[in-house]
Amino acid sequence: MKIDLRASLRAHNTFGFDVSAQYLAYLQNKSDVVEFISKAQSEKEPWQVFGGGSNLVLAKDLSGYTALMQIKGKSLLKETSTHFYIEAMAGESWHEFVEWSLNNGYPGLENLALIPGTVGAAPIQNIGAYGLELEEVFESLEAFDRLTQEFVTLNKSDCKFSYRHSVFKDEPNRYVVVSVCFVLPKQWQAKLSYAELEKAFAHQHSLKPIDIFHRVCEIRRDKLPDPQVIGNAGSFFHNPVVTNELYQQLKQQFPQLVAYPSGQQWKLAAGWLIDQCGFKGYKVGRVGVYEKQALVLVNHGGGTGEELLQLAEQIKKKVKEIFKVSLTVEPVIFN
Repeated sequence: MKIDLRASLRAHNTFGFDVSAQYLAYLQNKSDVVEFISKAQSEKEPWQVFGGGSNLVLAKDLSGYTALMQIKGKSLLKETSTHFYIEAMAGESWHEFVEWSLNNGYPGLENLALIPGTVGAAPIQNIGAYGLELEEVFESLEAFDRLTQEFVTLNKSDCKFSYRHSVFKDEPNRYVVVSVCFVLPKQWQAKLSYAELEKAFAHQHSLKPIDIFHRVCEIRRDKLPDPQVIGNAGSFFHNPVVTNELYQQLKQQFPQLVAYPSGQQWKLAAGWLIDQCGFKGYKVGRVGVYEKQALVLVNHGGGTGEELLQLAEQIKKKVKEIFKVSLTVEPVIFN
């Protein structure tokens, strides 16, 4: 296992914050995972494992051991008369995995195209987009359990999925995901519940999975900045879920309120709330709010994680003041 001393993490977080790791390890197989955790624990040093760095705010240099998940590989595990079971290792690019699945005749992930990050991070964040949630296609995963010191298999119920949440957030640093298995029905059905997709394909017959894939990529590229061009981590805040009572009060006060039913509650569009507070395109120093989507905070170049977190607090305070709603941050914060 390769370990670098005092290594820059600038290229390993999509905000491009220039912080360093005391020790930076590269995990390229399962034995590296065991060795990495054993080494950190024996030296009583803190440790963390990063994927693509697309859901992080690094506001300080990191002490102890940091690892980059780089285990690669993807394959068809098995197929039944009704389903394909495909697996990808944790270090694979999520978007490239989605593209590979379509190219190999395993449709079903196309709505999740162009989500940044790695396959291993997908169940941790319980990613979802454009009418599809990860848990709908999730079968199981393999992870190293720090408590039992062995590799374990977790199924859907073990992962305790909820909106952008999982057991991995409840028990941080217990598990290191090494591979994920997905189950995709052979009888493919297009998921077009998302308004822009429904509109795009309203009059198209013989719709194919690749059509949805390309349209989702177009939508995402139009709304979200490319991290290679301007530092960002995609959506910075969760869409808050509120009671029906609060929703009715807000709807009466703000008739244009953007919200979606969520069981007996309502999910509010955080981007709309932030936009109404006047933050879209707002810039303070070297960080700001993306001009096309108020849900995205950006590093214009040379900004710091500390500056970004100060901006996030300013936004949260204003939204709370106007709408009586508390926003929660989506990325993992190191400060």
